[in-house]
Amino acid sequence: MVERIRSLSSLKHIDAAVWNAVANPPGQTFNPFLSHAFLSSLEDSGSATARTGWAASHLVLEDDDQILGLVPCYLKTNSMGEYVFDHAWADAFTRAGGNYYPKLQVSIPFTPATGPRLLAADEHKLKLLKGLEAAAAQLGASSAHITFMPETDWTTAPDTWLKRQDIQFHWNNQNFETFADFLASLSSSKR
Repeated sequence: MVERIRSLSSLKHIDAAVWNAVANPPGQTFNPFLSHAFLSSLEDSGSATARTGWAASHLVLEDDDQILGLVPCYLKTNSMGEYVFDHAWADAFTRAGGNYYPKLQVSIPFTPATGPRLLAADEHKLKLLKGLEAAAAQLGASSAHITFMPETDWTTAPDTWLKRQDIQFHWNNQNFETFADFLASLSSSKR
């Protein structure tokens, strides 16, 4: 068995059934944002393309006869559509004499939803991380970033990866039928 990692410049270069079998394996909760249809629609619509700063560079870990892992990945020339505000990082990198862009971004474009990003069995996740490091170097990216990945997947990452944490606030509808119903539940000073 010879394992290798290659990069896809579009999801058109991989069969939808093959992608979906790895991204949403049977027995696990289906994640629509990882589906070939969702990610392809972003490419096909022109929303996630090189022109918009989202050049597809999806990683595929494979051996001689099967795909072992996938990473939805983009070479980014800006930070738009990531829902992570790294402009201070970009500014500091530039002031230190570097070029922050392009950067390699593992994420679901325009989707601030936590979910798997290293799409593989646990024994292959470290290989995917090493593949990301190699891809970033090969593509001339300043760095590789993974956003909205579950904390449990960070246990795979070596200490050389900076683990940046943030906070998300979620609003839960308490059976409000309209926005006016929600406002009516607040005191006048909070409306």
